[in-house]
Amino acid sequence: MADSPFEFRSSFNEKWSPETRQLVRILANDSRISVSDLAKKLQVSRKTAKDKLKKAEAELGMKYTIELDEEKLGLSNPHLILIKFSKKPDYGHIASVLQQSPIPQLAVTIKGNYDMFIYANASSTKEYVYWDKTTQVQLAKYGVLWYPSDLAYRHIGFFPLKSALIESLEIPKKYKDLLILLNENSRISFSEISKRLGMHFNTVAYNFKKLVKMGYVRRFTAVLSPMKGVSLMSLFGKYVISEGFEDDSMAMRKEITFIDDKMPIVSRCLLSSQLVGSFDFFFVGAYDDDEMGYRHLIQYYKRRYRRHRVKAFYGSISSMLFGNFPIRNLDTKSEFRMVRWDPSLGSAETKGAFAKHETSHT
Repeated sequence: MADSPFEFRSSFNEKWSPETRQLVRILANDSRISVSDLAKKLQVSRKTAKDKLKKAEAELGMKYTIELDEEKLGLSNPHLILIKFSKKPDYGHIASVLQQSPIPQLAVTIKGNYDMFIYANASSTKEYVYWDKTTQVQLAKYGVLWYPSDLAYRHIGFFPLKSALIESLEIPKKYKDLLILLNENSRISFSEISKRLGMHFNTVAYNFKKLVKMGYVRRFTAVLSPMKGVSLMSLFGKYVISEGFEDDSMAMRKEITFIDDKMPIVSRCLLSSQLVGSFDFFFVGAYDDDEMGYRHLIQYYKRRYRRHRVKAFYGSISSMLFGNFPIRNLDTKSEFRMVRWDPSLGSAETKGAFAKHETSHT
């Protein structure tokens, strides 16, 4: 494990107190926890828990949102798009073009060997294809090279959705309105929801329970603002599958979950997904600086897949044009959904303790 991308000390994690780390993890797992229950878990008074919560919100830029089951909501076209420009881009103009549509959820700029990536989703293939082609035309003056991939399977992580996309969903309005409020602040009280929607308190409580029971919400969670001293290294990987590929792939996935800092303020692995299309693999990890990210992720990835003619496009996230990036503190080992791709089964088989069964919050 000496060359594992996760077996090293992290200064940005170590500077935070154990209590703050625990607080962030509790909220990442259930942001709707009451202050009283939070105090019990932290073993402090209610006032101390409330003070610690306010301090963490201010220092970490903590936002409360929801992790949605996009497939259940009818969003069946998740794509990650790597972008390179051959001419100097005007990112202000690019952001305004992208935000004309509810389909792109996140756009970030990259310092590295590509320039941007976008996460997008749509209710139909027709909608996605139309947006894809018209956006390329609108950005053509920058000499855009556009590499889309279907997001086939998520090992860990999610992309918070824009309220504009939720508004476009074909679900009952009472659930849609509730989802939008929870998406903007998942700690919002039933009383405030009742006031905002002009709905009786008991009706709010009933609709909330129905919403959770239907499985639209995977988790009420907390995300952090980009932090000083944290480099978010992103990787799009492409490889030629040859003999021994699955063994190499499983070994890497196991090592991703094997070691992390003890209850980190930011988990080492933030996003990991299997792709189909221009690329095969996507990963975002948190590191102290770009050099550490390159050494412990990119070089490791190239070594792990050296038998399979691997190509890596990588770089650090330098800015967000729009959207929330899911910087969180989670138990990576228990959350990571491990999958073995077995051609004899005709499908992906989820393995053992790495299979995460999401729980409902009531």
